[in-house]
Amino acid sequence: MEPCRHTDPNAATEAVTPADCGARTTDRAAAWAAARGRMLAHAYRMLGSWQDAEDVAQEAWLRMAAADEVRSPDAFLTTTVTRLAIDRLRQRQRRQEDYIGPWIAEPVASDLLPEDAAIDRDLLSLAAIQLLERLSPPERATYVLRTGFAYSFRDIGVVIDHTETACRQLYRRATARLGADARFDADPSTHTRLLDALLQAARHGALRELETLLAHDAVLWADGGGKVSSALKPINGPAKIARFLVGITRETDVIRVVDINGQPALEIHPDGLTRLVSLRVKDGRIEELLLTGNPDKLRAT
Repeated sequence: MEPCRHTDPNAATEAVTPADCGARTTDRAAAWAAARGRMLAHAYRMLGSWQDAEDVAQEAWLRMAAADEVRSPDAFLTTTVTRLAIDRLRQRQRRQEDYIGPWIAEPVASDLLPEDAAIDRDLLSLAAIQLLERLSPPERATYVLRTGFAYSFRDIGVVIDHTETACRQLYRRATARLGADARFDADPSTHTRLLDALLQAARHGALRELETLLAHDAVLWADGGGKVSSALKPINGPAKIARFLVGITRETDVIRVVDINGQPALEIHPDGLTRLVSLRVKDGRIEELLLTGNPDKLRAT
């Protein structure tokens, strides 16, 4: 039987139901339904963009539905998602050269994240996703496949078309780049406690109390993308960060705690536009604050 073909190659990101591909894809559709959550999580860890992750996962499904032969649906989908994501990351690197200000990965409302029991949701926190932005596309693919799928270096090599030795080197470079920052407290209760204390101290202008919540080398990154008012350089140190937080919280009456990437975060509106504040926590203190304001990056929240 002829393989199913999608009639519009430009519509790869649109929803496609199993019925569209006919009887031939029944088994593949079942395999896709079982794997979809893992593929979305994998694509998001690779790309740091939920919109791109959905596009890539959908394209992987279309390619599997159209393939003449698929021996292992999971292997086919993982390989396809990884290679598509690497291509997108390389294209994005060129766009980032002209990006205004710091680049933060896109936050995602927690209820959009897959519930698949095989997915370690701590690996989908915004802090974890942001750390992966330090890596080159091959390093990121190697690290994600190793930590998220427990792939052997040999299997990773098959996916990204590298030798086993090269993949070992990529993984060593990736872990070196992430360093000690890859170990952080992902406990939601710790985040909630720190966010509550941070908000109370900021709203009352209690600079000293704010500073005690922050690590001595804390940094705040603000991503406005040139579309909203935002700090164009990182803000370093407890004193400067505390003054910044007091300033933006005093300018807004709308502040609430929201569930983002499996962790509590603050939603604020200092100029009538939404900002999200997410934390990276280590040893009970805030190491990093991620302030996302670019409206293009808030569509999945």
